[in-house]
Amino acid sequence: MLHRRHFTVEQANRVLPAVRAIVHRLRGARRREAVRKFDTELATHAEATGGAWPGRARARDAVEVALGFARLERLGLVVRDVDRGLVDFPALMAGREVYLCWLDDEPAVSHWHEIEAGFRGRRPLWVDRLSR
Repeated sequence: MLHRRHFTVEQANRVLPAVRAIVHRLRGARRREAVRKFDTELATHAEATGGAWPGRARARDAVEVALGFARLERLGLVVRDVDRGLVDFPALMAGREVYLCWLDDEPAVSHWHEIEAGFRGRRPLWVDRLSR
């Protein structure tokens, strides 16, 4: 198994409001960084700079990105694409490890895919529940 923690659909949807809030903050910080031409060296040293030049706002956004990733990782989630808001929740289905797949604009976790399949292999959960 790749992951120690696995979510049921119900558990994933229960933590979704917190995940959504973290993803929104991450996406906002990334957009602001893009507008300012994000500096990767600053991101590497952001926590140590405490907002020193080239500006407190840039340092704040770099720290927000780093902390956002750390929060999602502590929850046991896999961030696939911050800009799209694509997050995977490790899960078990029929005894095998899969990902419950969520996009930021979706109201609930309602899709899954095989570990190797990625986003292209996404399938609605209800199809699989009907086939059982």
